[in-house]
Amino acid sequence: MTTLFTIPIASGGSIVCSNPSSSEKEKNIYLLTFTSPKDNRLTPVFIDALLLALDVVEHRYPKGVLITTSGIAKFYSNGLDLELAQTTEGFVENYLWKLFRRLLTYPMPTICLLNGHAFAGGCMLAMYHDYRIQNPSKGYLCINELEFGVPLQSPMMCIFREKLPPVSFRDLVLEAKRFSGAPSVSAGLVDGLGGLEETLTFIRERGLLKKAATGIYGTMKEEMYRHSLGILDGHAANLEWRDQVEDRKSQIEEDGLKAVEAWEKRSAKL
Repeated sequence: MTTLFTIPIASGGSIVCSNPSSSEKEKNIYLLTFTSPKDNRLTPVFIDALLLALDVVEHRYPKGVLITTSGIAKFYSNGLDLELAQTTEGFVENYLWKLFRRLLTYPMPTICLLNGHAFAGGCMLAMYHDYRIQNPSKGYLCINELEFGVPLQSPMMCIFREKLPPVSFRDLVLEAKRFSGAPSVSAGLVDGLGGLEETLTFIRERGLLKKAATGIYGTMKEEMYRHSLGILDGHAANLEWRDQVEDRKSQIEEDGLKAVEAWEKRSAKL
């Protein structure tokens, strides 16, 4: 495995880009391995480093295939650092949405190699790749915000709506179901099981190394995921829509409570 470059992460750790294949014909496969102790949280400094790594691959190397994985055995990514996300001004639009958009429109095939757990934002990050390969014996994919009471914003939801069957989408979000390897394949969350060798085989079998050669791969994805891109880019409109939903919900709850109180009064007189 040949190391091409290393990007440090300001809080500690690094992102290493390497070529994982010994074949000269596959020199354009780029493996980004991120190691940000203890569990690859999506912090501003981590996101900045990952965005820079994506830029270096795009602008300094020939088009090929990009793989991301973790150098931490237990976790691909454990999602957001909620306290840091809530105290960093403009975190979602300046960091998280920016990363999601970059991956969704990246001008070459992207594969997420899930070596371990991908919870919450980590699962979203995986879904913003074109393909996913999961460790068959270790790690879960899970959207567990329901369990700790944090509602998902529109850009966090839309990618699952785009890519998953409705039943899988329901189970993932409304049950906080944890998906291991084989169930992930059945649910449509991942495209296959295995490690790096299986990922390289996946690339070969699908002929992915040639897909970005004409220069329109990113453009095709922009059209394909136009709906999700509109949501990612329309943050202010999303917040306005959310406020309208909350106002309507409050009115419905108020009307419902009045109806219950009136029913209770009528029942007490009987």
